This record gives sequence, structure tokens and C-alpha cells, in this order.
Amino acid sequence: MFHSTWHPNRRCWLKGCGAALLGLAWGGRRAAFTEEAPGSALAFRAAEDGFAFETGELSGTLRPGGRPIGLSPLRHRSSDRDLAQQYGVCSHYRLLDADARYGVAAWDWAGSVAEVEDGAFRARWTRDDAHPFDLQVLYRWSKPDTLDIVTTVTAAKDLKHFESFLASYFQGFADPYVYVSACPETGGREGFLLAEERYGVWQMFPRDEGAVAMIQDGRWLHEPHPVQWQIMPRYAFPLAMRRDAESGLAAVLMAPQRDCFAVATPYRGEGHRSLYLSLFGEDVKAGQTATARARLVIAASLTDAQAAARYQDYLAEIGA
Repeated sequence: MFHSTWHPNRRCWLKGCGAALLGLAWGGRRAAFTEEAPGSALAFRAAEDGFAFETGELSGTLRPGGRPIGLSPLRHRSSDRDLAQQYGVCSHYRLLDADARYGVAAWDWAGSVAEVEDGAFRARWTRDDAHPFDLQVLYRWSKPDTLDIVTTVTAAKDLKHFESFLASYFQGFADPYVYVSACPETGGREGFLLAEERYGVWQMFPRDEGAVAMIQDGRWLHEPHPVQWQIMPRYAFPLAMRRDAESGLAAVLMAPQRDCFAVATPYRGEGHRSLYLSLFGEDVKAGQTATARARLVIAASLTDAQAAARYQDYLAEIGA
């Protein structure tokens, strides 16, 4: 086991059973991974500049320079391109509830501790004056092109509609899509909707009306960088992707419906090239623990139907 510490300056579509899965229960929720420890090709390892990985399909660094900013660099074998921008892929950005924004971002939360055990990477943040909760994140490669992320929060005070905003910033990948319910924009059919500029700059696709109320409860008005979200059609499933025309790659993010109350993105071609998952969205009482799951897939020549099938597979694997 390797430990490092950084101190900066300042709910369901397809039921499935997982007889071969190991369930980790926190606060009434369940996360799952294969019982077998991953082979060396799917293991994170301590490196001089962070935690390195080389899966056969993807390579790079998690927590570069000790900073909790996700995967950066992130390279695909066939293209040998860095797919991640400065703030990485699958990092924990804003920490919010109905009453407060806790710090600027988990990126800047001092005193986090990281470790690798049995090939998985785990980061822990301990409560302090600015953060009345403990946060834990587990990253594990389940396949050469698939990363699973499990986020756990333990509250030191009552948190109303707590949110951990999972952020991914890509290089290239100009075209963002979200899998929406039947709506006029999709011709009355369920499917992937391209986030075009005519819909607005910052677009958020909620789970339901309760999610809209959380999005608009004032949490996004806190400095720095307040955001006015354009409320878009409801997602059918929290499933989104960005496509890169030059390489033919698709970067797909997904989560169980219960664990993710909204999906967000800027419009096609906007410079952030980002996708976001609004995780949790539930009350967490003092002393209670809650967990949210997500998955990243990066693959070449992935059709819309195949992306939707990967989501089915994910739910079946975790028994959601």
C-alpha cells in the first residue's frame, strides 16, 4: 500500500443480479466490483508524478503532481493523444447543498490522502472547518477501456440535498450528447440529443422536477464562477458522451439514476469540452453515509446503440 498526502497552499433501467460481484454497502446503497483483484494491466501504481495506469487501451496518470484533479494525462493507445485538459477527467469539482458551497472545489481541499491497494486507487478527505463531512473516492479499472468511480460522503452535520459535481474536461471531443426522454428535439423519441448552441451555453438535463428544484435552489449562484443553467429535457438515463470526429473516439459517462440527479454540458464546440454528473442529490443526516457510483468508457467507433448497451451492462453488473 502506498500513501501520499497533498497540502496545497492556500434509481433503474435494467435489473441484474451480480452473483460474481462483491457489494460494498454504505448508508443503504450498494456499490459493486468483481471479487477478483485486477491483473497488473488494470492496476494503478505509485509513480513519481502521481498514480500511473496502463490498461492496454488507455494510459496516463491519476492525481498528477499530487493534485486531486482526476486523470491527466489520459492517452488512448491507437491515437497516442492526450484526451484530457488541465483539470482532468473524472475529478470532484464543486461540493454543494441547498445552503452552501463547501470550499471552491475538492481540487483545493487540503490534507487529502491517497493510496493504492489491490490495484484500486482510493482518496480520502477529512472534515475541516470548511467541509462538514468526510469524502472518499475509489477508482478501479474494470476493463481496459472502463473506469469505475465510487464516491462516499459521511456527514458531520445535516446536509440538505448534498451534491458532488463530477467533472470531466476533454481535449478534442467537440460534440456532446445526452440520452434524453422522448421530446420534440428528438422527434418524440428517446435517444441521444446533441447539445447545440441554440439551446444555451450551459445546459443541464434533470432526472425529474425534484432535480430541477435542486438545480435552481441557489447553489449555483455562489462565487466563484456562478452559473445559470438552461434546463433541458429530462434525461431518460444519466448517460452522456462526447465524440471526437478526428479520432473516432467516444468518451461516455454514466451512473445509476438513483445516484445522479442531473447531467450537464456546454454546447457543441464550446471550449471547456466538458461533461458533468450531479451525484447524490439527497439529504444526508449527521453521522450518516451515502454513496454514488459512476463509470467512464472510452472506445473507438462506438455507435449510439452500443453506448446504450454499455449502460445496460453497467446496471446489470452492479445490480442496480
